[in-house]
Amino acid sequence: MDRGTVGSAQSGRLLVEVREEGSSAVVTPAGELDHHTADLLREPLDDCLEKGFSRLVVDCSRLEFCDSTGLNVLLGARLKAEAAGGGVHLAGMLPVVARVFEITGAEAVFTVHDSLDDALADEADGSG
Repeated sequence: MDRGTVGSAQSGRLLVEVREEGSSAVVTPAGELDHHTADLLREPLDDCLEKGFSRLVVDCSRLEFCDSTGLNVLLGARLKAEAAGGGVHLAGMLPVVARVFEITGAEAVFTVHDSLDDALADEADGSG
């Protein structure tokens, strides 16, 4: 499997790493996802879709905060990925971030995995 970093973007509060993992693009935001940093995640997600990845796995294990703007970035990527025949899978959400998804009901529209390994195994099983 190719575990090479495809790209990254960074501000003082959010670092986003992107890599290919099989037929998935794994996007790992680290830090705070909010109004000021949302484009740092939106642009790599859009780039992955433009490159033909319709299955996006967002590794949330290093995401410390997510507000409504960040949630909207993920919802927008989900719509684009589904239009391309894929989807957005969220993996390893910390409790503070998971709570935002629970409160808003957004967890119901994403495939949520306990860990990145689970999300990637789901693809390998052909059920993702």
